[in-house]
Amino acid sequence: MRRTQGTFHGFLVLKTLEGATIASGDLVQIAHGNRVTSRLTFHFRDGSLDDETTVFTQSGTFRLISDRHIQRGPSFPHPLDMSINAVTGEIISHDKDGKTTEDHLDLAPDLANGLPLILLLNLDPSAPPTKLSMVAPTAKPRLVHLILAGEGEDSLTIGGVRRKATNFRIKIELGGVTGLVAPMVGKQPSDIHVWVLGGDAPAFVKEEGQFFEGGPIWRVELTAPVFAVAPKATSK
Repeated sequence: MRRTQGTFHGFLVLKTLEGATIASGDLVQIAHGNRVTSRLTFHFRDGSLDDETTVFTQSGTFRLISDRHIQRGPSFPHPLDMSINAVTGEIISHDKDGKTTEDHLDLAPDLANGLPLILLLNLDPSAPPTKLSMVAPTAKPRLVHLILAGEGEDSLTIGGVRRKATNFRIKIELGGVTGLVAPMVGKQPSDIHVWVLGGDAPAFVKEEGQFFEGGPIWRVELTAPVFAVAPKATSK
């Protein structure tokens, strides 16, 4: 941990790679001392919902306490409702028919569900790749690994001023026999790319990646509120 997380509200937009807007998003983070609750929500134009609430502590290192991720609606062929208790290792899943399944995994302190963006804002782009664990939202929850690494810088402009952002790559490593077979059968998850503007206060710029296994690659970008233009008064 290099930077303490605080309270903020960010506005996001979700697009296809062709530029079509498919959802609007909110990232709301609330800090109470060393305990932080972060909620990322996307409301889709087709009525779908992607909603993830992550609770973690920050005291020298970031440590996940709990994570709940919900995906439902036409945009998600396989609905998801998975809750992780990172302290006890309990994982509770609800399927579309309301059936509840409970699993237990021995979770490492580096569990990163819901935390990749926060971790990227704290990573040194020139540092060696960072390996973390994550619970994959599969029918039978299993542990996989994330490999986070800087991939150089890309140019962009903000308000007409040229800047550079670090392109971080997040690779999902399945491991075991599954990791060997997945690329052969086309099920290896695509890499996720996240662009971060550096400096004393790093900022998220853009993300491109899949939201679910086998899904299309979507783009997350920052957006700003747009006020309605009031009609001009007409003189008599």
